[in-house]
Amino acid sequence: MVAADTGDATASNHRNYEIDIRMFIGAIVVVMSVSFGAGVFSDPSLSVMNEVKNIFFLSNSTEIKEVISTKYTTDVIGTRRAPTKHISELGKVIGLDEEHVNVNQPSLENFGYGDIEHTAPTMSPHLKSDIDGEDEEEEHLPAGQHILMDIKNVNKEFLNSDERLAAAMVDVIRSAGLTLLSYHCHSLQPMGVSCVGVLLESHISFHTWPEEGVITLDLFTCGSSPLLPVIPELKRLFGVPRLKAIESNYTSTYEEIVTLWSHELRGFRNSESRVNNALDNMSDLANLVLSDLRLEKKEIVSVISPYRRIDIWDIRDLEDYPSDEDVSRANLKPGDPRWLTNEVTSFNRVLFLDGQLKTNRRFDTEYYESLVHPAMFAHENPEKVAILGEGYGATLREVLKHNTVKYVTLVERDQMLYDLVREHFPELSDCSQFYDSVDCCFDDEKVKVLFQEPVSWVFETDQTNIDVIILERLIASSDNDMVAHMLKDTALVDNIMNSLSESGIFAIDIGLPPSIHDPRANMGAFAKREEFFLLLEGRSDVNAMFVYEEAHAGLDEPVSYLVVCKSADCRKRWVAKTEAVDNDIYSRTLETRDDGPTLKHYDGATQYLFQAPPRAWETVYCRREPEPFECAYRGLDITHKIFDFILENEEENPYRVEKNEDEYRVFSKVDIPKGSYIMPSALAANVELYDESIERMRSLIKMEGVGDMKVIQNFLSYVDQNSHDSIAEGSNLQYLEVGPTHFIREVNKEDDANIGRWIPEHPSRKNPTYSPVYERRMLSFNTFLIATRDIKVGEEITLYSSSWDNEIDVVPS
Repeated sequence: MVAADTGDATASNHRNYEIDIRMFIGAIVVVMSVSFGAGVFSDPSLSVMNEVKNIFFLSNSTEIKEVISTKYTTDVIGTRRAPTKHISELGKVIGLDEEHVNVNQPSLENFGYGDIEHTAPTMSPHLKSDIDGEDEEEEHLPAGQHILMDIKNVNKEFLNSDERLAAAMVDVIRSAGLTLLSYHCHSLQPMGVSCVGVLLESHISFHTWPEEGVITLDLFTCGSSPLLPVIPELKRLFGVPRLKAIESNYTSTYEEIVTLWSHELRGFRNSESRVNNALDNMSDLANLVLSDLRLEKKEIVSVISPYRRIDIWDIRDLEDYPSDEDVSRANLKPGDPRWLTNEVTSFNRVLFLDGQLKTNRRFDTEYYESLVHPAMFAHENPEKVAILGEGYGATLREVLKHNTVKYVTLVERDQMLYDLVREHFPELSDCSQFYDSVDCCFDDEKVKVLFQEPVSWVFETDQTNIDVIILERLIASSDNDMVAHMLKDTALVDNIMNSLSESGIFAIDIGLPPSIHDPRANMGAFAKREEFFLLLEGRSDVNAMFVYEEAHAGLDEPVSYLVVCKSADCRKRWVAKTEAVDNDIYSRTLETRDDGPTLKHYDGATQYLFQAPPRAWETVYCRREPEPFECAYRGLDITHKIFDFILENEEENPYRVEKNEDEYRVFSKVDIPKGSYIMPSALAANVELYDESIERMRSLIKMEGVGDMKVIQNFLSYVDQNSHDSIAEGSNLQYLEVGPTHFIREVNKEDDANIGRWIPEHPSRKNPTYSPVYERRMLSFNTFLIATRDIKVGEEITLYSSSWDNEIDVVPS
């Protein structure tokens, strides 16, 4: 409604109107709607709207797929750029707000080759029918397989082409029998491509650096189909080599593709499936080869024999340096940069049985010399040898280096393994370097190879007087190795021990050594080994057991071995001086054609390191319950006083020496509490003598025409009066006192003595067959004396004359 204003003249010149606001807003809405509609329907891209409109009325998902894939996929390729620096050199990380990635829209996208619906069920019907079929009973665990792969020296144009990369991805998925649901790729600016493919089983993804010629990718699946067979396809499809040069004859040379990859079993699986799976990271094959992304690796053999899975690989670490042989072959000169790379480094060939490492080309010398020769040289004259289950050739090779050997029986159940090792590891059985020897150790006339179960051979053989038996290694997780059979049937141990000569020895690889952090052995991962030890310790025909370790066998941890002797006399050779072992090596091993050393790793100094087991063996041994008696004597008690003989200062010397006619006596000048250590510094200077050395001197003085032997005679007389035998039966050692302790008078009654051995006689009156404590501390046990009761001022120091007697043989504890 509008009304005229009736005011004064001035006001009459300005008219006022009343407007209904509802009508005004309605008019504005109408105008805007008409304008928007006119603009939309007059746009030249009207056809696009029509097609979008049609999508919502298509009859099936296949038509949706065709429309989207053909009409709305764009291809955005970046311009070339300079090589990208490593992220650690970039300083500031490029953010998504900068024009680094085409975030808004993929450059290439596809919805797979399965039916896709916008309201799709959780699983397509045709896929569900497949899974409900033959794999219906398969256990679906929260686990999967994962491959990581890095490839370099790849063609730049290939790495910058999203279409070619996507095609390669699709081909890999098809060849692997996997199901692609969708994928999309982004072209990066200025260069590079990132792609991801979503699989029914999980995913595949990769990223490229075209200028550097590098692609990194990963493939993860939750299915049960193995992924290892896919690796060659990944290499073939993504490893397109880049051009290196064009020769004058117009031929092209390409750079060698370098591929690094790793394979992991991921997620959570039950313990049984892990133990029995050679690809699980509990196995050596997974840990040492498949899981290591820094290894170049080539599969040589992967087969299943009637007895086990056999895998042979060639591997080379990125940080491997050339060996002496590599240097000679490549003729490296000073200053050549290849000294510090793996460019000329040879691949190391490794053998796995059921996922467990058995041997490798680079370190076989250290491993097998350490397994064989300690046992062989612990025997006086080994002539007959049996090798049970170690049919790779290297054990035989080391045995045949001994010129005393006349007959060898090698028992191996797996002929396929035997044939594969001869073909792919010829150096393990190479005897051609020795004079009067055949090229292949297996062909030596002294060798008899039998293809049968070692366990059955032990029960069936009529062989006796075998000097050395070398057994197949103990595997903690196996219920089918030789040790497992021994634990199940002690008759097997009876037969092995009965087949040995009276001085017979057997040796075995007993796996990884313990650490000081391990629990009691019968409760932890080494319970099987502890049970085996206790079985042997309880036998009357086992009189010495020695454990030792070799740290240079090519593993992350040392390898441990066990030598078992029927006779305690083997101890004298086990603890022989370095020079004595070296002399045996010189006299008992074959000569080489190149005049080089027959043994490249083992020698007298190596045996010296083997004589006392590392401390972890002692620590775990002393966790036995009840604690072994000798474990209380693993070190001097710091709460007890030391009373040393002070020769330089008579006033401070706690002892006084008096001579009564032809006899010296020692008296105390102070009170000495029970348990105090008596003259430990003087006793530590005792001289260790071998019985053999003493006997040679006795023979020498009986010879005619050798001149005055009075000095030697006096020395032998002094030895008879002032030495005592070692408490270690079979060691053939004497300890000669050369300090003031030889003045101490001996008495015939133990009650009349006031000092005695630091470690008393074992409560069982028998030294244990196996004791790392005795082996490690034998010198101290053979040397130190303590006060057995309180000694008063002025009292004579006396020692029981039979304190060091060791008349009882060492038999089981």
